[in-house]
Amino acid sequence: MQLDFNLNLDFLQTKSPPLIGVDISTSSVKMVELSDAGKGLYRIERYAIEPLAKDAVADGNIANLEAVSEAIKHAWRQMGTRTKNVSLALPAAAVITKKIIVAAGLSENELEMQVESEANQYIPFALDEVNLDFQVLGPVPNNPEEDEVLIAASRKEKVEDRVAAIESAGLKALVMDVESYATQTAYELIAPQLPNNGHDQTIAIIDIGSAMMHVNVLLNNQSVYMREQTFGGNQLTQEIQRRYSLSAEEAEIAKRNGGLPENYEPEVLQPFLDSLALEVARSLQFFFSSTQFNRVDHILLAGGCAMIPGADEAVSQRTQVRTSVANPFANMAISSRVKPRQLAQDAPILLIACGLAMRRFDPS
Repeated sequence: MQLDFNLNLDFLQTKSPPLIGVDISTSSVKMVELSDAGKGLYRIERYAIEPLAKDAVADGNIANLEAVSEAIKHAWRQMGTRTKNVSLALPAAAVITKKIIVAAGLSENELEMQVESEANQYIPFALDEVNLDFQVLGPVPNNPEEDEVLIAASRKEKVEDRVAAIESAGLKALVMDVESYATQTAYELIAPQLPNNGHDQTIAIIDIGSAMMHVNVLLNNQSVYMREQTFGGNQLTQEIQRRYSLSAEEAEIAKRNGGLPENYEPEVLQPFLDSLALEVARSLQFFFSSTQFNRVDHILLAGGCAMIPGADEAVSQRTQVRTSVANPFANMAISSRVKPRQLAQDAPILLIACGLAMRRFDPS
């Protein structure tokens, strides 16, 4: 899935320039740069993860432009790259999407007029307040005379805030995508690791970050269900703070690097993993009760919580569904700048950034 919100950006030409995928989340800025390794393989050249100041990003919105821009600058320096072109994404909640049916073979102008006319009917804002984009998905099944078109719209300030943060850091925004579509792009790299390449199976990608849990269920690379709920790693950090009288920063460091008392695992970590598994099980129940589906074949865990040892086992045990930690880099070549063991550990939080970095290889 690919969308470029019209921002007078220099969109990717057929010969794609180098491009960095940049994921701005609540807790950090993640950057990934990929290259073509030949023979259908990609290589991860470099990546960076830079923590964000608390509340710099809230509910997917940039609240402190300067702090976010500084974090982007630090991450870019850490990368040691010359590439300044970046691909960004908006949170799914900031984007209104709708599929429409149009007559096949319309000219670009006719298509634009039809999209605007349809958009007027369902977007609750004036069209001059939004960035609007569309993509022809292809012929309607069983009816080659009609095409299915995906329309996406977002408030201009949501797009402009992210672009401003990038430009303040001295970089150039080329592409604006949607986080859920970037996740799906990264999933295409993971599918070969699944039985039968994940074909005809329902795959639940569950991304659990610091504050939110995002659920995206795919069938043959198409999303059939999306939901987000409030749950995340901050709950574990707060419990560590409370139990061991640490500051938020100290608790976060201790959570990542260890060094907590012996009672941490049985009394703090295990109850958190039980809660996490219960939240995942509940989200699957929501999925079953609101769709025609009654099973999930595989769960892929992503986000910071997927990095916690034992998270996949806890989820698998509770849901009775095969669960693994998402790693889009498993079949990639790795440059000498990247430490393979560290990459394997960081992989689940780089899913969106990796999907955005893949935009470099778009044919369009």
